[in-house]
Amino acid sequence: MSFSPLMRTLLWPLSVAYAAVVRVRAWLYAQGWLRQRRLKGTVISVGNLTVGGTGKTPMVIWLAEKFLAEGKRVAILSRGYRGANGTSDEIELMKFRLQGRVSFGVGKDRFAEGHRLESQQPIDVFILDDGFQHLQLARDLDILLMDVSRPLARESLLPAGRLREPLAAMSRANLIVFTRAESASGTLEAIGKLNQYPVFAASTRLLGFRRFAREITLLSAKEIGAGPFFAFCGLGNPDAFFRDLGHWGVAICGQATFSDHHRYTQRDILAIKQAGKRAGTVAFVTTEKDAQNLGSAMFEDAQLYVAVIDLAVAPEIDFRNILEQTLATGAGAAA
Repeated sequence: MSFSPLMRTLLWPLSVAYAAVVRVRAWLYAQGWLRQRRLKGTVISVGNLTVGGTGKTPMVIWLAEKFLAEGKRVAILSRGYRGANGTSDEIELMKFRLQGRVSFGVGKDRFAEGHRLESQQPIDVFILDDGFQHLQLARDLDILLMDVSRPLARESLLPAGRLREPLAAMSRANLIVFTRAESASGTLEAIGKLNQYPVFAASTRLLGFRRFAREITLLSAKEIGAGPFFAFCGLGNPDAFFRDLGHWGVAICGQATFSDHHRYTQRDILAIKQAGKRAGTVAFVTTEKDAQNLGSAMFEDAQLYVAVIDLAVAPEIDFRNILEQTLATGAGAAA
């Protein structure tokens, strides 16, 4: 979200009013004037302070995989942002990656969805997707993600800037994870300055590429060829994807960006293919999230590869110890 200095000045009064509302709301929950509702299972929230991407979906998948490997029964609760009929691009991405091993509750009322799931089967762990501001649901661990490639020091609150809450809201977090740590050399220094918090670093890791049309088989960067490729995406932080491709050695001859959660039309695809042809591409590359917003027949006449990513969290042993302690002490009383 980028506005001119004049527009930021004009929107500043609205940001002040917005800040007052979110502060009062958080205070009312902290004082118990607004009641949080609690599920039987342990609730771990993953969220951020800004609009736009900070790596929430990869973190939710990472957590789900770790809990599943320990034999836990896992459910993911999500609003399904910009989705319809109980799903969204991010929900479908998580379902594809987790292959039916996790239950999903999708809707505005995350407690109601969690209660519904618990009435059907026991759930050990609920992962609350994009939950930092969803104060209605009590949680046992609040994980706050912060993208080091997009500093917040001079960022304004909505609507003049990207902040959903003032930076002081960080104090609600039980631990902070700096994502895209590979993109900023000062990450470890920044972590050292936040010694009042349990702080970790997460880097984006390429697992491989799959051919579009929901194939699961992964190919390495070498196996998809030397390119050049035309890259496109509709993300909250598109520049991060293009940087990642460079780090992974994928030669890019052109790129196109769309709004976050963009649902592609035939006109969009035609424009992408024409731009790729002009740039001399041999194939196209996009993200898993974007693949959910493409019709299955949209790239029948052109090769499209989907980048599949994972997170590497450091120090992982300490992070997993906190998760284990949360599970051991967390599961709350029934609402």
